[in-house]
Amino acid sequence: MNRLNHRLENVFPERRLFLRSDNETRYILLKPVTQLIGIVGSTAVVAWSIIATSILIMDNIGAGNFREQAKRDQAFYLERLNALADERDIRAAEALASQEQFNTALSQISVMQTQLLETQERRRELEIGMEAFQETLRRVSGEREDARDKLQELNASLEGETETGQNPLSAARDLETTVDYLAGALSETAGERDTIVADAQAALIAADEMAAELKILEDRNNEIFRTLEEAMTVSVEPLDKMFRKAGLSTDNLLKQVRRGYSGQGGPLAPLSFSTRGEIDPSTERANSIIDKLDELNLYRIAAEKAPFTMPVKNNYRFTSGFGPRWGRMHNGTDFAAPVGTPIYAPADGVVTFAGWSSGYGRLVKIKHDFGIETRYAHQSRIRVKVGQRVSRGDRIGDIGNSGRSTGPHLHYEIRVGGRPINPMIYIKAGQNVF
Repeated sequence: MNRLNHRLENVFPERRLFLRSDNETRYILLKPVTQLIGIVGSTAVVAWSIIATSILIMDNIGAGNFREQAKRDQAFYLERLNALADERDIRAAEALASQEQFNTALSQISVMQTQLLETQERRRELEIGMEAFQETLRRVSGEREDARDKLQELNASLEGETETGQNPLSAARDLETTVDYLAGALSETAGERDTIVADAQAALIAADEMAAELKILEDRNNEIFRTLEEAMTVSVEPLDKMFRKAGLSTDNLLKQVRRGYSGQGGPLAPLSFSTRGEIDPSTERANSIIDKLDELNLYRIAAEKAPFTMPVKNNYRFTSGFGPRWGRMHNGTDFAAPVGTPIYAPADGVVTFAGWSSGYGRLVKIKHDFGIETRYAHQSRIRVKVGQRVSRGDRIGDIGNSGRSTGPHLHYEIRVGGRPINPMIYIKAGQNVF
């Protein structure tokens, strides 16, 4: 130590620190080594203070940037959610308007069918009347011919009696009476004939007017049918596209829904046939529209039973998607939101599990139709029980931070036949419909 002090004397000469009081004076001897230790310690403290201050400043700057970025992301997602909500409302309004138009058109078709049946009945009555008029005309014509034959016979008889010497005056009177009778009969027959001809002409005119009315009605029916067919196409195609995007077979799906809803009844009439045994084309088109309406109804039922809507409706932040994450497979999609944010069932189904599961925390499983199961993990509160039936839009729990979780969020899974698939496939498929 003395040798070290001796070496450091040139740089740090020995110093005395005097301490004076009222009665005496003392001093502290500061050797070179002590001075070196003090300087090194003071330098270390100053350096540590500078480094710590820099770290705090950089951390505050970085935190501020992160908060600004988070605010920008939140604003962007809120704007996107508002746009999606507006688009959903527009689609819903269009669907309601199409349904109202269809109901109105269906009522008009019903009224037109009634008018068409009444017109056809009137036409059949006129045809029967014309046949009766023609039969009466033929009968009157025959009676007129018989009267002519009788007149000829009477003339011949009169001539014969005159030749045989009968009284001419008596024969003339008989002939005059017969002629008057025949003239009256012929006049009556001519009047009936004129009436029948006039009635026949009126019937023909009425038939032509009815044919023109039927043509107008047929054109109106065709226009209504075209409108309804276009409305059915516009209504069915988005649903069909939605199910196909989700990877579901629409044929098998509709068959399965139809088996579950196989009841029949209601005001829909079967195919009607004409008196000649032919199918009415308008009835065929109406039944085709009814089939499309039935298909649309089946799609609507299926859409209620498949998870095409979001399980979170309040403000949220998309934090993690489906796929590999940190060397492991992430089988769902994460939506971050404050604790207590409501979780809603995206489709009709039955609760098969509601409790604690390792890693998942508080977990709810819902079994839907078509072999689909949904899972909702890390909840703070479960609001359903096992065996409970839920409908699309029912609240099933609250977002939390239970289980293996780094913050409050919903871990949402969709499994088909037990195999996990990306939930965003269903969510994106239903964006243009719901």
